[in-house]
Amino acid sequence: MTTRTSHSLWLPDQPLILASGSAARAQMLTSAGVPVEIDKPALDERAVEAPLRAGGASGAAIAAALARAKVLEVSARHPGRHVLGGDQTLEVGADLLAKPVGRSGARDHLRLLSGVSHQLHAAAALALNGEILLEVGDSATLVMRPLSDAFIETYLDAAGESVLGSVGAYQIEGLGVHLFETVAGQHAVIMGLPLQALIAGMRALRLLRG
Repeated sequence: MTTRTSHSLWLPDQPLILASGSAARAQMLTSAGVPVEIDKPALDERAVEAPLRAGGASGAAIAAALARAKVLEVSARHPGRHVLGGDQTLEVGADLLAKPVGRSGARDHLRLLSGVSHQLHAAAALALNGEILLEVGDSATLVMRPLSDAFIETYLDAAGESVLGSVGAYQIEGLGVHLFETVAGQHAVIMGLPLQALIAGMRALRLLRG
């Protein structure tokens, strides 16, 4: 159990459990004054996603379903604890991308995204004792500048293995910033968490001072 100081914004006696291995999500929460413990979900995300894709679900709906599945799986292991699950999807036209496999996969992603707009959909779900207390989501629209094959290879050389950790083969907070013409949306959403809506929801649930 953590010690909660009188000026802490987070009200529960124990940290929030984050059902995600995302370092970016953990950092955003801790920077916002929400202490976290990590417990990665043991979930076959593609199995959850497949029937939704087959049924024509939107990227936003799939992100929400994955966030819900993750948080419920982890919440079952932690009675009495608040658990947060999150997910992000990338939608470009009618395509919904998954994380690239290998350099060739990252190259294919960048060629597909080059010169067009795409949407990032971030979703989060909060649960207690296996019950969903809060679900929030938000989206951002990004326009990638036209990329030559030569530049794509230069970028892949510079970025290295990091391109495989992101669905779009970029980290906009790093070298990925060189890829874009315009970005419309909250930075936290682009990083994978609808943080503003989440904080407001947790405040309404009296988990945060306010």
